[in-house]
Amino acid sequence: MDLVVVLVISLSCLLLLSLRRQRSGRGKLPPGPMPLPIIGNILQIDPKNISKSLTSLSKIYGPVFTLYLGMKPTVVLHGYEAVKEALIDHGEVFSGRGSFPVPDRVSKGFGVILTNGSRWREMRRFSLMTLRNFGMGKRSIEDRIQEEARCLVEELRKTKSSPCDPTLILGCAPCNVICSIIFHNRFDYKDQHFLNFIRKSIQNLKILSSPWIQVCNNFPVLIDYFPGSHKTFFKNTAELKQYFLEKIKEHQESLDMNNPRDLIDCFLIKMEEEKDNPQTEFTTEALVNLVNDLFGAGTETTSTTLTYGLLHLLKNPEVTEKVQEEIHRVIGRHRSPCMQDKSSMPYTEAVVHEIQRYIDLIPTSVPHAVNCDTKFRNYFIPKGTSIITSLTSVLHDSKEFPNPQKFDPAHFLDKSGKFKKSDYFMPFSTGKRVCAGEGLARMELFLFLTTILQNFHLKSVVDPKDLDITPVARGLISMPPAYQICFIPV
Repeated sequence: MDLVVVLVISLSCLLLLSLRRQRSGRGKLPPGPMPLPIIGNILQIDPKNISKSLTSLSKIYGPVFTLYLGMKPTVVLHGYEAVKEALIDHGEVFSGRGSFPVPDRVSKGFGVILTNGSRWREMRRFSLMTLRNFGMGKRSIEDRIQEEARCLVEELRKTKSSPCDPTLILGCAPCNVICSIIFHNRFDYKDQHFLNFIRKSIQNLKILSSPWIQVCNNFPVLIDYFPGSHKTFFKNTAELKQYFLEKIKEHQESLDMNNPRDLIDCFLIKMEEEKDNPQTEFTTEALVNLVNDLFGAGTETTSTTLTYGLLHLLKNPEVTEKVQEEIHRVIGRHRSPCMQDKSSMPYTEAVVHEIQRYIDLIPTSVPHAVNCDTKFRNYFIPKGTSIITSLTSVLHDSKEFPNPQKFDPAHFLDKSGKFKKSDYFMPFSTGKRVCAGEGLARMELFLFLTTILQNFHLKSVVDPKDLDITPVARGLISMPPAYQICFIPV
């Protein structure tokens, strides 16, 4: 027999034996499909729509099951009860961050999104405290968003009712808000450096949501030895980090220890305070990666939601009309919308929630991991095991949201037309790893959308019935298809 064939058969037997031992060791992992040697269950997962594959498998194996994405086991949580039980009831145990090889390669263990342990806790604590100090959830940040909303309106007026792709313009507004917090300044919408910055961020998000990156994340060996879009992602991120580093150096030259202007200043002050601590987490490399994380999480997720939201409003003109009626009744034409208006605008709030529920922006969230060996629903999950949470299964639960595949603001309204909260509303995930900028994002979505609809009628260049709302990718992010829209001044 050919030596190569013998080696392949031997290796396959060893792998199968290893998998069997892993499943029957000190306890058993949740059930799941039998993995193939080396590739695991990858052939049973559609990289273009992972959530759909997970839903199909959950019908066979239940709400908690095991997949082998490559040679390592991953536990999948499907449905509200399983997600809540893990991320909330056992939040500390499930608060680890799972392996995410492509973005891990550029974060190098720093930042706040992909870190673990004491480093994650330190960076998250600092980020939350600083964001609050600079106004997140307060009137001061609301003023900044309102001002940016007025700038956005002026930029949209310049389209002169002509068809346009809103993606780039809608990227500028939330990016400027986060710039004001991190850099203490905003940029003109025509600033080419600023626009290039946003284009690279949008391109990176598309790359991370592509099927190729899903393959690379499951087989990291491909990252070093194969060409592909991941190389562009690395190049873009390196350029963005270089820009951040230059901004940090500018801040160092003008730093006033007693008068911090923004998040970078606050971090630099912490660096100075801990300069004699060899174990400090406050280093320049940590700052560059933290800024990169905050920009990625604070800009593209909000702008993508806005872009997708306007597409759904084009698709459902009767919904748009009701929102505008409420805006004109509660706010009128001549003052800026404010967060205080939200309590008097149940339909508008329901629409914002329904946009987030329906588009299912981050279908499987970012991978979690268990911090220690744990028993969960009578199964044994070893320390470090990656956890995938299907947010799709929660946001599209048919018991909580009747006919979940239909865009319907009534999902968040009671019989009397008042806004109705739902525990199943988890677009920002939940538990210990819930998005740190959730409050900022909620404020931006409400104020930007209401200000746009206060000032413009939305017109589609095709019949609304013919608009395609199908995501072009459903990897890390559900990416909306390209479309044209006309902003007609009211």
